[in-house]
Amino acid sequence: MKDIFEQKVLCGKCERVMKPFESVEDGFRIRFLKCEHCGERVMHPLDMQEYNDFMALKNKIFKVKLRVVGNSYAVSIPKEIVNFIKEEERIMNDMVRLCFEEAGKLSLLFSDAAHPLNNNGVIKIKRLRR
Repeated sequence: MKDIFEQKVLCGKCERVMKPFESVEDGFRIRFLKCEHCGERVMHPLDMQEYNDFMALKNKIFKVKLRVVGNSYAVSIPKEIVNFIKEEERIMNDMVRLCFEEAGKLSLLFSDAAHPLNNNGVIKIKRLRR
């Protein structure tokens, strides 16, 4: 099945061919078409759905238990988060990184790209080539 973003799409305002771009926000690649004449943008619906699902989980606070397992402590990860990670096709069996960012805050990272210090808060936008 072809993606509509692989086809030529005309701008709804000025009827010129829109060009493909992508940006990275919160670690998610979001593809969009942009009219270079009037600036109109059309976001890719699947990318936006994935991003919105992430934002819904990100803004939710989960209460989890801290348990003793041998000489370590274990925290259970809620099923909603595990299902989301599986849907994103991230590898769950690889080692993850645990960072002590500040007092009272631990981060569990499934990839280096997910670390907030890696992109310095900059949103990258690049034009896709055909």
